[in-house]
Amino acid sequence: MATATYNAHSTAHASERKGFVQSLYNGLLWLAERNPRVQQVEKLQAMSDDELAKRGLKREDIARHVYRDLFYL
Repeated sequence: MATATYNAHSTAHASERKGFVQSLYNGLLWLAERNPRVQQVEKLQAMSDDELAKRGLKREDIARHVYRDLFYL
């Protein structure tokens, strides 16, 4: 006697979950990128070391400078 087993896996639900998670991630990333502090960090990181020195900053101190009122860094 022979027995055959067939397991059908629906990829529709997995695809929907993946789409939802990706959309959620993209939304959170969008919010983070529009944060004025993140934009300030990016602006300072784009400066040369000489430009930062004129502002009294070193590259490794950018995050500490931008978030100084929120965190004790």
